[in-house]
Amino acid sequence: MERQVGIALLLTAAAGLSTTFGSLLGLAVRTASPRFMGFTLGFSAGVMILVSFVELLQGSIESIGFLPALFGFFLGMAAIFLIDMIVPHEYIGQQDYADGRSVERLKRTGLLVAFGIGIHNFPEGMATFAGSLKDVNLGIAIAVAIAIHNVPEGLAVSAPVYAATGSRRKAFLWSFLSGVSEPVGAAIAALVLLPFLTPALLGWLLAGVAGIMVAIALDELVPAAKSFGSPHTPILGVITGMLVMAVSLWLLK
Repeated sequence: MERQVGIALLLTAAAGLSTTFGSLLGLAVRTASPRFMGFTLGFSAGVMILVSFVELLQGSIESIGFLPALFGFFLGMAAIFLIDMIVPHEYIGQQDYADGRSVERLKRTGLLVAFGIGIHNFPEGMATFAGSLKDVNLGIAIAVAIAIHNVPEGLAVSAPVYAATGSRRKAFLWSFLSGVSEPVGAAIAALVLLPFLTPALLGWLLAGVAGIMVAIALDELVPAAKSFGSPHTPILGVITGMLVMAVSLWLLK
């Protein structure tokens, strides 16, 4: 169990800190291909949706029953919805730069996006941790999906901060801090849940995580993917992500 917990924390840290890759991309490239961004966000959504219904929710149903699992699933969706209502965030943080707004507005945008992403990354860290406790391979799949969608989040933080301040160090620092909340969420989950972890509690946790990931995919990733202006690339990404995830789960059975 200790080894599995260690792997879960490492996977969560890697997924969370992928925001720094997005930050570096923003500092080096400034703009990524719309088709590439639309496809990768769609791919991430496809992975998260399929793994939620096929693995996480199914495992929860087997553990705690159909109705309790569905109740936990919708609780997870409600939780991430409330978080998004209280602390909204956007993926396209470069919009202010494109609109030519003031330096202070650009800086404020970057910091607010960093704060919002940090709050959203907290439950994502718990999701990766819970999935890894059930199965390391499942944890890897979730971590990869979350890492993919964290890349444009890092871009959304670094671009306006860099445009406002001209400081690569500040842009990178704020992007890094927004991603740190993900392993922090996993660490808190480990400290709070592990002493009381039972098959039933893990079943409830998996159901909630499935709800969180489906809500993120449908409410954030797919709309963000379509916002890049390529009408069919996002759905191709979703289908490809589902297909890759389905094949990988089949090979791991």
